[in-house]
Amino acid sequence: MKNEIVLFKSQDGAVSLPVSVEADTVWLTQAQMAQLFGRSQPVIARHIKNAFDEGEVNRDEAYAKIAYLAENAAGAAKVAIYNLDVIISVGYRVKSQRGVEFRRWATRVLKEYIMRGYAVNRQRIAQLGQAVEVMKRVSNSLDAEQVLDVVKTYSSALDLLDGYDHQTIGKPKAKGRSVVLSYEECRRFIDAMKFSAGSALFGNEKDGSFKSALGAVYQSFGGKDLYSSAQEKAANLLYLVTKNHGFSDGNKRIAAALFLYFLKRNRLLLRKDGSKRIADHTLVALTVMIAESKPAEKEMMVNLVMTFLA
Repeated sequence: MKNEIVLFKSQDGAVSLPVSVEADTVWLTQAQMAQLFGRSQPVIARHIKNAFDEGEVNRDEAYAKIAYLAENAAGAAKVAIYNLDVIISVGYRVKSQRGVEFRRWATRVLKEYIMRGYAVNRQRIAQLGQAVEVMKRVSNSLDAEQVLDVVKTYSSALDLLDGYDHQTIGKPKAKGRSVVLSYEECRRFIDAMKFSAGSALFGNEKDGSFKSALGAVYQSFGGKDLYSSAQEKAANLLYLVTKNHGFSDGNKRIAAALFLYFLKRNRLLLRKDGSKRIADHTLVALTVMIAESKPAEKEMMVNLVMTFLA
C-alpha cells in the first residue's frame, strides 16, 4: 500500500503531528520528535545517536533521507526521517509519558493499516482464483501456450508477494478520453469483415443486444462516463459484445475484431516500440474465457483485460 499521512493528536490536545505511515512502521523527523516529546532538537539528535551507537536500533533500517520542502524555504533539502523503533527508543530515554501514548496510537494505526493490506491481498487471491477457475472451464478450447500466456501475465500483475505497493487488483490505472464508435461505424466494420461473405448468418443481429452492448460502453451518469478511460471502455466492449450474443454467428470473432478496431482508433493497439499490446493468441484466450465466464466474474474478466492494456 502507498505511503499515507495520519494525524496524531495527544490526549491533552497540546500536540498535533502529521505522521507518515508506510509498510509496517511510522516515520518522524527529529523536529517532529522534539515537538512530540517536548525536548529541543539537539537533545533528540543526541539520544538518536546514542541509540545507534549502543546498537539498540539498526542504523541502516531505522532511518532514511528524503527530499523535504520546508515551509518558507526556497528549495528542497534532505532531511532524515526515523522509524518507530527510533521513536520508541527516544521516548524511553527522555522518560516521556507521551512516548507511551504515541506507541499505543502507532500500534493501533499500524494494525488497521496491515488489516487493510490483508483485505487487499485476500481480494487479489480471490480474483486470481476466479481466473484459474475460468481457465479450467476453457482448457479444452485453448492450447497450453494460450493459457500459459494469460497465467504468466496475470500472475505477474497480481504478484501477491510484492507487498502492498502493486495496486493492480482493482482497475489498473488508465488515462485518456476515448473516440466514440457509433453503431453505424461498427456496423460498417462488421459488414466489411472477410467472414461476412462466407456465411449468411455471420454478423446477422438477432435482436437489439449488440446496439445495447455498444450503448452500455458509453453510458454516463450525472454527466460523467461510467467507464472513464479508453482502456476500461475497450475491456467492457470486448466483454459485453462477447457475452450479449447479439449475432446469429460470429459473436466472439466480432467482439475480438471490434476490440482491436477500438484500440486502433484510440491509438492503443501498439506499444511505443511498435509491438502489439495483446498477442493474437492471448486475445483468443481472453475472448474464450469471457465467453465461458459467469456473470459474477465480470469484474475479474474486465480487470484482466485492462491488465494487458494498462
